[in-house]
Amino acid sequence: MRIRGIGVLTQKGHIRAIKHFATFLGHSPDTATPDELRNYQLHMTDDEVSTATFNTRIVSLGLFFGVTCGREEMKRYMQFRRKPRKLPVVLSVEEIGDLLAAVLGPGLKYRAALGISYGAGLRAVELCHLKIVDIDSDRMLIHVDDGKDRKATSLYTLIVTVALSQQLSYNAEMKSSLETSLSA
Repeated sequence: MRIRGIGVLTQKGHIRAIKHFATFLGHSPDTATPDELRNYQLHMTDDEVSTATFNTRIVSLGLFFGVTCGREEMKRYMQFRRKPRKLPVVLSVEEIGDLLAAVLGPGLKYRAALGISYGAGLRAVELCHLKIVDIDSDRMLIHVDDGKDRKATSLYTLIVTVALSQQLSYNAEMKSSLETSLSA
């Protein structure tokens, strides 16, 4: 494992996983059969081992059988588990209103930014790069450039009416304060 550049803690984790497998078998793990490997995976499932622990142990067994024992065929009997995807929490209209009302900051700026971000489903980095020219209030669209992972993508996303009205109020406030400062 050192030759492969595997870190000390990772090596200990692999060794711990193989020891766990050997304890389950009651004999040397290098002589394990596909049925024993399957029973071990069922045992971990019955013990409700977390998905991360389950998959870590399978990776360790793959390294053990594939590299150490030269038994690549055992990898065919190894199954990884997928972590169940949780549905996102969707806020009610009242909760969104309470959240936007609780936003602190000067004027409407932060409230408008948060409203547009939540209403259009923008990520924080996309919101930070947003310009006024990107908002098409006539068509109720926002043009987003270079979104996730800074890929060269362009997309349009719908604007929620409330977020748009907040943005327009903020723009009007900024315009009037600019005119006031210029005339003084």
